[in-house]
Amino acid sequence: MSAELNHAIVWCSDRHASSAFLAEMLGCDAPSPFMHFMVVTLANGVSLDFMEKDGPVSPQHYAFLVSEEEFDAVLARIRDRGLEHWADPARSRPGEINRLSGGRGVYFPDPHGHLLEAITRPYSAGTPDDAA
Repeated sequence: MSAELNHAIVWCSDRHASSAFLAEMLGCDAPSPFMHFMVVTLANGVSLDFMEKDGPVSPQHYAFLVSEEEFDAVLARIRDRGLEHWADPARSRPGEINRLSGGRGVYFPDPHGHLLEAITRPYSAGTPDDAA
């Protein structure tokens, strides 16, 4: 069997709020409890297991491959909530999306500082940005 990602732990200060935010933004099923985690299961079976920790949480980056229709829904949710969003991880292009590798992408923050990204195509090395 080839190795596949099964789950990753997402550290946060409120596992209920963070997991609910992600599930809502991506249009996933509501998070479910497992042991001391709140679990968001993605369409490919990979789960993100939200776990609380005391003290500061080091921001991480999580990218999600979505369909064109799902991207429209995610972007609408971002805008409906009035969330900041960017075309790039450096956050130098506020309010924009990117068109890398012939798709669309957007970065936005979760409630606890992680940088989330929705993309419609995997990025290809050497493909120029066709700016939004």
